[in-house]
Amino acid sequence: MVFNTGAALLDAIVLSVVSREPQGTYGYRITQEVRGAIDISESTLYPVLRRLQKDGCLEVYDMEYGGRNRRYYKVTPRGSAQLMLYRSEWRSYAAKISAILREV
Repeated sequence: MVFNTGAALLDAIVLSVVSREPQGTYGYRITQEVRGAIDISESTLYPVLRRLQKDGCLEVYDMEYGGRNRRYYKVTPRGSAQLMLYRSEWRSYAAKISAILREV
């Protein structure tokens, strides 16, 4: 994609992906879903997950899977509120950009 993805948009995408699973989801799956929209590496994603956790938007827990612990991420109430704000801002932003890019 030729457009840069800023930190706020990346946070919004990650929160949206994680919010799809009420019990949370794990890092590799998040990476795969985010890659459906934008090109992102795991080395980019994990700092985003840590920042969202530090900001209180995600909670983290470990669960055994196949004899190993797997780290899961779950959206907190604060994260849900932030996601609602991101969605509202995105609708406004996307409408303005679409209006400008619309062919006459």
